[in-house]
Amino acid sequence: MKKRKSSLKTILLIASGLFALSFMDQKPNFIDTSFKAAEKQYQFLAKEADKDHKFPRTLTHDGKLKGTDEWDWTGGFFPGSLWYIYNHTHNKETEKEAIKWTEALEKAKDLDQHHDIGFVMYCSYGTAIKYLKDQKKIADYKAILVHSANTALKRFDPQVGVIKSWNEKKSWDGKTLWKYPVIIDNMMNLEMLCYVSDLTGDPKYRDVAISHATQTMKNHFRKDFSTYHVVDYDANGQAIHQQTNQGYSDNSTWARGQAWAIYGFTMMYRETKKPEFLRTAQAAAKFYMTHKNLPKDKIPYWDFNAGQQGYKSDADFSTLKLNYVPRDASAAAIVASALVELSTLTSGAESKSYLAFAKESLQTLSGAGYFAKYGSNGGFLLKHSVGSLPHHSEIDVPLTYADYYYLEGLTRLKQLRKH
Repeated sequence: MKKRKSSLKTILLIASGLFALSFMDQKPNFIDTSFKAAEKQYQFLAKEADKDHKFPRTLTHDGKLKGTDEWDWTGGFFPGSLWYIYNHTHNKETEKEAIKWTEALEKAKDLDQHHDIGFVMYCSYGTAIKYLKDQKKIADYKAILVHSANTALKRFDPQVGVIKSWNEKKSWDGKTLWKYPVIIDNMMNLEMLCYVSDLTGDPKYRDVAISHATQTMKNHFRKDFSTYHVVDYDANGQAIHQQTNQGYSDNSTWARGQAWAIYGFTMMYRETKKPEFLRTAQAAAKFYMTHKNLPKDKIPYWDFNAGQQGYKSDADFSTLKLNYVPRDASAAAIVASALVELSTLTSGAESKSYLAFAKESLQTLSGAGYFAKYGSNGGFLLKHSVGSLPHHSEIDVPLTYADYYYLEGLTRLKQLRKH
């Protein structure tokens, strides 16, 4: 019998499934190399962020760092990324930066102007708790998350059954006024609620998360399990509008919205073991993974249907004068991280396909086409993300949350390889 090549020796034990996955085409130090480069780049980014004392979000049109205060939805991603880097490298200077930027967010425990407090506080404080050894800080951070969860519940109406994402807002059609808009992104705020239920022993937080996910499952998905971005509810919890705010058209599939759905329902199955949440995550993932318009390198266009026949946008794109359809690395990173986890919650060929897709996506994002050289890209890791094309905002630029979910995906993949 011929000896197998060493690159075929890696055996992954996924849940109780036990199956082998070849890393034949993967660089030997794929994850380590990426984290080493990430730490160096983020040391640069931290110095740039210190100049304005703002949380890095993206770059301006002229290539300057654009930061935010603690009331923006993206503040938690920078400290969260630092924690993932610290967990891999154990560099005390990185830990010091992670603590500093995490604690700079404390006031956001009262963020109730919109739904994103879970993004802000759990991606920072929640990630910190996983990797800190200082028990005093851990206790303080847990108390802050409990406070944050109580703030989040202020936007929950039991009669409607979901957490309100935004206050009243007009749609792109110029005539529809959303009274109780809920966006698919809101699924990502539920993990903090589940965590706080475990922490306190009080089921009310998880109950709200389950209610929100259940309503979202009913109203945000089409028959093919593509997603609506925005669902507007009446006072009785009936969905009265299904539209978009950041996608191409009301009936198109915004790539990052689909990514939020895959990630959110995977997480909710992990937290509740409700089979309907697993089925939803699997169906949403199938739509994304097998879509005819997904490029071969697994990095999606910003919307699966942009510019196609049968999809009419209410937004005006004419002044953008784009001669290409932008990719969205942030969507790819979110999906990759979600699929690594989904592979651990399923078995057999299905589990293997999720992991292979995630690995290929992360490898692509780690390559020269998407991973920035040191000192370039404003200090961010990934190039080629899209914030909101309809708003003419953040087009083909780095985004802080793309980096966060990319590093989380690498971290999850590394954890699997340890087993």
